[in-house]
Amino acid sequence: MTISPLSSRTVRAGAGGGLRQELRAVHGLVLRDWLRLVANPTNTVLLLLQPLLFLLAFGGGLSALVPDTALGGQYRAFLYPGILLMAVQAPAASVGIRLITDRHSGIIRELLVTPARRSTLLCGICLGGCATATAQGAVLLALAPAGGLPYRPLPLLGLLAHLALAAFTLTALTLVPAVRTRRPETFTTFLALTSAPLLFGSGALVPLSTLPSWVATAAALNPLAYTADILRRTAHPAAPAGVHWGGWQPPPALEAGLLLLTAVTALLCAARRFGRDESTG
Repeated sequence: MTISPLSSRTVRAGAGGGLRQELRAVHGLVLRDWLRLVANPTNTVLLLLQPLLFLLAFGGGLSALVPDTALGGQYRAFLYPGILLMAVQAPAASVGIRLITDRHSGIIRELLVTPARRSTLLCGICLGGCATATAQGAVLLALAPAGGLPYRPLPLLGLLAHLALAAFTLTALTLVPAVRTRRPETFTTFLALTSAPLLFGSGALVPLSTLPSWVATAAALNPLAYTADILRRTAHPAAPAGVHWGGWQPPPALEAGLLLLTAVTALLCAARRFGRDESTG
């Protein structure tokens, strides 16, 4: 199945000008990622394998290492929102790798000859990655009872909305180094050095209160910490506090606003660099 020619034709179909042209370009790039997702179900299964392993296997085994008093309940219920975060982290990070490989294969250069703005193209790439990452994370919502969350519409819809916000934020942040990197190997090494520390230092897998004090302090600068906090407080409103600013815990609405601001800022920075670098070849 050939993905890139279809996406290019879809983007070129927006040559009518104005806002409609830009929206068609975004639609073409989002459709391209959806087709990629459907064409390679094996990759989706592999990306979900690690979070499933953590939930079903480690969720029971690690519970003996974390006291219930630090969790406010069972460890598996505490872990489930972190598993959802893991489920969107990997596919969001893969967007950066695809951007670099598309540049090497000439697909980016082919897209740049379309009438759409370069910032619009990068926005479409980001939204396409966000949509597919959200869809893959949403698969794990079917395992909500395994995480101590019954099938109730409002909490599940809230988790889905926050998964989309998490996917958008992580995808936008991934694009910042991706537009500055020319070799996929370099970018993969960068992900290996940053992804695990950010995840383990976010409170997604263990409470921040059980980690060294400097880790809990650094969590205030970690976007994954706010994401894990929002997901956990949506799934279990009585969950213990996560990120603190001094002695005060920011409310979920403020955390969501900070994540959205971070994502938009990162996307704007990446779009500016993307336009300058690609125009110079």
